[in-house]
Amino acid sequence: MATKVYIVYYSMYGHVEKLAEEIKKGASSVEGVEAQLWQVPETLPEEVLGKMSAPPKSDVPIITPSELAEADGFVFGFPTRFGMMAAQFKAFLDATGGLWKSQQLAGKPAGIFFSTGSQGGGQETTALTAVTQLVHHGMIFVPIGYTFGAGMFEMEKVKGGSPYGAGTLAGDGSRQPTELELQQAFHQGKHIAAITKKLKGGA
Repeated sequence: MATKVYIVYYSMYGHVEKLAEEIKKGASSVEGVEAQLWQVPETLPEEVLGKMSAPPKSDVPIITPSELAEADGFVFGFPTRFGMMAAQFKAFLDATGGLWKSQQLAGKPAGIFFSTGSQGGGQETTALTAVTQLVHHGMIFVPIGYTFGAGMFEMEKVKGGSPYGAGTLAGDGSRQPTELELQQAFHQGKHIAAITKKLKGGA
């Protein structure tokens, strides 16, 4: 039976979604792993999104809390809001009380990826503050550490991401994930998928 890895994310302007697509490719590159993309529900009205110049959502399916129980491992992604996850993703996690009560996510590995507006805008704190959500579910936080190698030490170019996970810098919204940031996202997907497969195999 295939190892299921769910990449669950919220993306307002598409930056997080681009990382999610690469993470899926990385996870899918591990033999025996089935990776799937999911979006969490939007909480803002269309009128507000329009005023924020947010583009229409993609056709990636919307996940419900109960569907999380089907996966063996996760990679959760979101943009930062003042150094923490966006409210849309927090609202989704707030609806997982039933899974918490039954402890259906306990022992499952999960990674985190993110997008911030600037270099000091939460490339570490966004993931760090999100770990509390995993802890209460008894999940296993899987950071990438420095497994990405030389790419972690890039000093000549602006680069998102940290030992906590893959990341990008959106700036005013016009900056898109760079090739190096996309490579790091691919690596994260592959890294977490391999660990998830190993944990499932030893269960």
